[in-house]
Amino acid sequence: MSDTKPNNDSGRRDFIKKGLAASTLFIVPRNVLGGIGYTAPSDQLNLAAIGAGGKGRSDLINSTVNGRERVAALCDVHFSGQHGPAQTVKDFPEAKRYEDFREMLDKEKDIDAVTISTPDHVHGIAASYAMERGKHVYVQKPLTHNIKEARHLTELARKKRVVTQMGNQGASNPDLKTVQRWLAEGQIGAVSQVKVWTNRPVWPQGIEMPAPDPTKKPSDLNWDLWLGPAQQTPYIPEMHPFNWRGWWDYGTGALGDMGCHIIDVPFRTLGLHYPTDVECSVGTIYSRMWTPDYRPKGCPASSSVTLHFEATEKNASPVEMTWTDGGIRPTHPDLVPASESLGDPTGANGVLLIGDKGVISTGVYGLYPKLFRKNEPVQHAPEVVVDEPEYGHQRSWVDACKAGFNSPEHQALTSSFDYAGPMTETVLMGNIAIRSYLLRKESENGGHDYYGRKKLLWDGENMRITNLEEANQFVGRAYRDGWSL
Repeated sequence: MSDTKPNNDSGRRDFIKKGLAASTLFIVPRNVLGGIGYTAPSDQLNLAAIGAGGKGRSDLINSTVNGRERVAALCDVHFSGQHGPAQTVKDFPEAKRYEDFREMLDKEKDIDAVTISTPDHVHGIAASYAMERGKHVYVQKPLTHNIKEARHLTELARKKRVVTQMGNQGASNPDLKTVQRWLAEGQIGAVSQVKVWTNRPVWPQGIEMPAPDPTKKPSDLNWDLWLGPAQQTPYIPEMHPFNWRGWWDYGTGALGDMGCHIIDVPFRTLGLHYPTDVECSVGTIYSRMWTPDYRPKGCPASSSVTLHFEATEKNASPVEMTWTDGGIRPTHPDLVPASESLGDPTGANGVLLIGDKGVISTGVYGLYPKLFRKNEPVQHAPEVVVDEPEYGHQRSWVDACKAGFNSPEHQALTSSFDYAGPMTETVLMGNIAIRSYLLRKESENGGHDYYGRKKLLWDGENMRITNLEEANQFVGRAYRDGWSL
């Protein structure tokens, strides 16, 4: 397909259909020519991957829908890395390879849709570059590294009329429909409190930034392209392929890793929008007596974040949502028996929706939903078997790409940017509070004044903290020359 037809509405498939309808020639059915399930090349989506290893590998493979679609190009900064791109190359030997996604998107004019599975700091830049060229995009969670990027992508998707999906695959989990039904039926009444939690980080976090050591850089890793919009720095060992998550220049910490999977449950079920304020506390580490470690470059080892939301059409009560990470979990609500686990069976991740008539508990992705009501046995969601990878989250996106912008298939997507953008902004609000918590200046007594440790008031429409100007630096970021949106 040509990138001059971004929404496919007048692309080659429609051209073929119209041409066949006007023809007087006898048409042999395609399944006779190519067998049952055969997809003609003219009906295939041309896919490309930005980030071909790790999650990028599974995102791409799932998007091919068992080989129904064609992989045209692969982009990765380290094709021989141990995180999977070398195997992806073997799986798709005819796909052209690139290190720089900008070069790939400028040269490969027939690319229709792109999966983006890079470190967080590249998501927004890569997605924007692709959408500007009319490509449909599937972007791993969190949608972006910061709130300004999330708002930009949400608005750009509408402007360019491209089909989008964020990679929080639990959004397509059918168990969520049971949770939504329980709320709509009034089973737990009006929800005033939400508890969400995770055992992340499970990577090094809350420690000193490792020192650069260019001598340890793999010879075929393009470190400059890996840095992308982040400031230039010599190679930092072990930052690639995974430990970047704990550093603000590249990652978004525990919230960025799991927030879009867990906060999705209450955000979707309660119909939440932008929060009105955010406040946090952060676990303190002492390497020396009476002297707290100060590491503003990195995410903390644990944190607690509280957000407030106004009432919605789905929920008549204002909501207080409390997020905890680092393995800190909420206590059992009164209606939940001590014998019942909260969240996942192990309790590692979870959600509690606490209403005036009952409580709903789920794990990550909305799995293991349970309903608790006074003097009633616990209710479990009916088992639903989904016989495709990740609940068909990538396949649904591909089908919507082929159907076109604003098609029924597009409208049915569970995490298009119209939804994923505001939800990601809510997740990233927590990080604004955490980073503001570490703001400090010298005090008169020779110590430090941590002046950002306060409730931050949020003007969601205008993307501004209204009572602490210095906190607004974390709404966006500084970009390296040549990498701005």
